[in-house]
Amino acid sequence: MTSVQPRAAAKPLRIDSASVRLVRLPLLTPFTVSNGTAYEKVFPLLVLRSGGLEGYAEGVVDPAPEFLEETVSGSLALLRETLLPSIVGRSFANPEELEQVLIPWRGNQMTKALVEMAFWDLWAKSLGLPLKTLLGGLRDAVAVGVSLGIEDIAATVGKARHHHALGYRRIKMKIKPGHDVALVAAVREALPDAALSVDANTAYTLADLAVMRRLDAFDLEYIEQPLAHDDLHDHAALQGRIRTAICLDESIRSPRDARQAIQIDATRVVNIKVGRVGGHLEARRIHDICAAASVPVWCGGMLESGLGRAHNIHMSTMANFRKPGDTSSISRYFAHDIVNERMEVENGLMPVPMNGPGIGVTIDWDFLDTVTLSREEFGE
Repeated sequence: MTSVQPRAAAKPLRIDSASVRLVRLPLLTPFTVSNGTAYEKVFPLLVLRSGGLEGYAEGVVDPAPEFLEETVSGSLALLRETLLPSIVGRSFANPEELEQVLIPWRGNQMTKALVEMAFWDLWAKSLGLPLKTLLGGLRDAVAVGVSLGIEDIAATVGKARHHHALGYRRIKMKIKPGHDVALVAAVREALPDAALSVDANTAYTLADLAVMRRLDAFDLEYIEQPLAHDDLHDHAALQGRIRTAICLDESIRSPRDARQAIQIDATRVVNIKVGRVGGHLEARRIHDICAAASVPVWCGGMLESGLGRAHNIHMSTMANFRKPGDTSSISRYFAHDIVNERMEVENGLMPVPMNGPGIGVTIDWDFLDTVTLSREEFGE
C-alpha cells in the first residue's frame, strides 16, 4: 500500500459548511484539440469548512459534454441537490469514510472527485501535513511535459523548439485526421532526440490503421487515446498491430477499467487525471494496479487553474508516475491565476507547492471574486 497513515490523535472532521463558486478564467490563447477549441476555462470551485479550516478543489467538468458525459450545469445540480446535503453536518475520520457516502451514486466521477479532493486538502490541513505525504509521495518536484494544441505545422514546430529549449521533458502534439503524419515528421526532424508523443482525443477508428502504422516511424513515447472513449476492445486490436505504445486517457474511468485494459493489452501507458477518475483514492488505486503490472503512469491536465494543478502535482509525486505530466507553467494559459503562489516550470521540473499543509497554495480571494459567476452556500 502506498499511503501514509495519519497520526492516531487525529479526530473525525465535521463538515460545518460548504460553498460552491462557478469560475470563469479566460485563456491567453485559444487551445484547439480534435473535437473543438477552448477560449476560456469555466469550472466549479468547492470549499469545505471544518473548525476554522478550509479545503479546496476545482472541478474538471466542461460546460458541454465534449470530454465525457458530465457537464458544469449537471455537476452543480448534483452538488446542490445530493452530494453536499449528504455530507454537510456530518463527520468523517478519513477520505475512505467520505467515499462510502459517495459510492451509492452512480457515475459522475468528476463531480465526486471535486468533493473528495476538497476533503483531502481539508484532512491534510487538519493533520498539519502536505497532501503528498498522505498520498505516499516521494518527490519534491515532478517532471513536466508540454501539450501543444492544434495549429499549422510551422507554428507547432516553433513552439516545440521553444519548449524543448526551456527544458520540458516531453513534447505532446494534439492530432486529428489529416493533421498527423506530416506534423509529427516535421517536429521529429526539428527535434531528433526529443521525447515526443501525440494525443488524438478519440478522433480515429480502426479504419485509420495505416496512419497509426506510419506514426510508428517517429519513435513516439506513445499515442494517446486514438480511438473511442468507451472501447477497450478496439484499442487492444490496434495495439496488436502497431509498435508504438497506446496510452489511454478517457477510457480509464476506474481501477477496473485500468485492470481490464492492461489484461487485454489495450494500453501500455496510463494517463491518470485525478478529477476524471473520482478523486485521489481512485487515482491511487489505478496507480497501484499499473505499478504492479509495470505499466508507467503520468498525470494529465484539463486546463486547470493553480488550484487544480496543485492537487495534480502532489499526486504526481508517487513512485509510478514515471512519465512527464501535463502540469506546465500556469503562465502559458492565464494572465492571472486564482492562487497566490507562482507555479512555473524550471528546467523541466515543477516544484511541489508547499506553502503550508494540504495542497500548499493560497487563494487570491480578491481576484477570485472578479472571475466568479455565481456562488452558493451550504450549511452554517
